[in-house]
Amino acid sequence: MSDTSLLRTPLYESHVAIGGKIIPFAGWEMPVQYTGIVQEHQAVRNAVGVFDISHMGQFTVSGSGALAFLNRALTNDVSKLEIGQGQYTILLNERGGVIDDLILYRSSAVEFFLVVNASKISEDWAQFQNLLTEADEVQMANLSDTTAGLAIQGPKSRAVFDRVFGSQATFPSHNSLFISSSGAGLMWLCGTGYTGEEGFEFFMPATTATSWWDKIVAAVREEGGQPCGLGARDTLRLEMGYPLNGNDLFPDKTPLQAGLGFFVAMDKGDFVGKAALEAQKAAGLPSKLAAFKMIGSAPPPRPHYPVAFQDQIVGEVASGTQSPSLSTGIGMAYLPLDAAKEGTQIEIEIRGRKFLAEVVKKPFYRKSV
Repeated sequence: MSDTSLLRTPLYESHVAIGGKIIPFAGWEMPVQYTGIVQEHQAVRNAVGVFDISHMGQFTVSGSGALAFLNRALTNDVSKLEIGQGQYTILLNERGGVIDDLILYRSSAVEFFLVVNASKISEDWAQFQNLLTEADEVQMANLSDTTAGLAIQGPKSRAVFDRVFGSQATFPSHNSLFISSSGAGLMWLCGTGYTGEEGFEFFMPATTATSWWDKIVAAVREEGGQPCGLGARDTLRLEMGYPLNGNDLFPDKTPLQAGLGFFVAMDKGDFVGKAALEAQKAAGLPSKLAAFKMIGSAPPPRPHYPVAFQDQIVGEVASGTQSPSLSTGIGMAYLPLDAAKEGTQIEIEIRGRKFLAEVVKKPFYRKSV
């Protein structure tokens, strides 16, 4: 039965037509898989896959005060971006907790393009609006309802790009942005990724999504790949140790606890949450998001499973899964600092039994050269 309160991307019918198994996700009806999570995961690791990311949000922030405003609102240093470059950054509350993690691109000297998480579109928009003052020379637009997006990931993503856009077109390098305009409207072509593989994303008018999807799927299949759902997206990102908002990032946990300090420019001017981060740094972190790998034969760890250290429950699994690439259970959990050190043995409680795991360094998966 379909829940009529859930939203659908412009590609919903396309997913159903090729056997996509639809589930609720972040307020949307999205495909979790088509042929199987492991098969789709391996397609991305070994060939190429295409994901519908139309549920994600897109904002533009422009005006002479846009850079200063974004530097005040976000953790990373926006002033370091050249035109056509992007960066991972974080939107915090005053307590230093994570509202959202997002990608920010500089599309011109005075305009920026933001890609935000689907479940956080309204909250992010409200936070930005609350931070705007009458003195800010800033205009904002929420393009989320009129924009669709696709992500193509895997070692054969360049070949797919050439098939679709022609070999004369420029493949977007990592953290880059190209914008093209046609009669159908603007299109943003990005090189970011979240799988650990080479790839690109692009956002286009929602009215053109189906035709782009058909072209991309055909090219992906010609390169030995396939469409991929949320299941493979999750196993791929977790193998890289990338956090997922709502699983690993929370309003009561700071980016310092989440191991994202690299994306927090404490040496720039003031920004929302900075004082709280400074205080936490001075006092010492209460916990840290640690990566762990199961030892020996064990069921896969799942979110909310209890984590024990020295016979005491010290936390719970944030993200956890069976790694298709490593054939073992992997996960992340917020742990006290003495339990979060690399090499420390912990236990994961699974259906009343405790299974050994070891704290390891991220990423879990490293591509062999």
